[in-house]
Amino acid sequence: MSDTAAVEQLVAHYKELKNEIHKVIVGQDDVVDQVLISIFSRGHCLLVGVPGLAKTLLVNTISQTLGLAFNRVQFTPDLMPSDIIGSEILDENRNFKFLKGPLFSNIILADEINRTPPKTQSALLEAMQERSVTAAGVNYKLPAPFFVLATQNPIEQEGTYPLPEAQLDRFMFNIWVDYPSYIEELAIVKATTSDSVETLNTILTGEQIMQYQDLIRRIPVADNVLEYAVKLVGKTRLNSEFAPQITKDYITWGAGPRASQYLIIGAKCHAALNGKFSPDIEDVKAVAKPILRHRLVRNYRAEAEGFTMDKIIEELL
Repeated sequence: MSDTAAVEQLVAHYKELKNEIHKVIVGQDDVVDQVLISIFSRGHCLLVGVPGLAKTLLVNTISQTLGLAFNRVQFTPDLMPSDIIGSEILDENRNFKFLKGPLFSNIILADEINRTPPKTQSALLEAMQERSVTAAGVNYKLPAPFFVLATQNPIEQEGTYPLPEAQLDRFMFNIWVDYPSYIEELAIVKATTSDSVETLNTILTGEQIMQYQDLIRRIPVADNVLEYAVKLVGKTRLNSEFAPQITKDYITWGAGPRASQYLIIGAKCHAALNGKFSPDIEDVKAVAKPILRHRLVRNYRAEAEGFTMDKIIEELL
């Protein structure tokens, strides 16, 4: 199959996927889009939102429609790396045997990742980056495709271990999950307080997802789009020749090269899902906020003057 035909098939599958997901998930169009872009781009997501906004249900629903194995890990202050990676045990023949932990799945929901100590966080982040884990000196490959979706509660910060900037950088997207509208909430309450159960169909297999991930990498990008993405990231750095006044006034730390890479990969995927065979500057702009919002550090002046991260990114765009 040619790449042109493959892009058209991806668009058809994407529409089917969204229809299937919306049997269970009401609204949250942007969140669904960004999670799917992240999966097809071979990235990981950080979902930020208050409890009860169906973050877990969304991940579970997506894993069912994609025909992937799904595991949920509730992160707590006493969770150890071996609890998620797995550990060696003595079997009945007194031989050591490695018992795989919940990380050995296709989709991992790391619930409240900021509730667990740094060494457990780093074990997860190593698995995200290397797509393998090491236990007792032996390296074990994780199943492919492998995708981590971590959640954070933005309001309750007592007894938490916030992820450092260097670790946040490993997530492709930081997705803000907002409250539903009045109409959406009515539909949610109506659907979840009755005995009706939706049956979900599997739209894609793991093998097809990996083929689409390879397809996204092959999509060509014009030089002007590459230059725009790299200049946009350059604008966030204080010492850059492209830095505007807003960066000098409100930002203490800018984004690294990983942001430029993800802007291009995300733009390629956004273009393909919309039936285009090459991304343009609008596609870069479409994915800029979730890619940049966790990679920039505001200063005290920005907080005092009410400049949110999204507002700063809008000015940069």
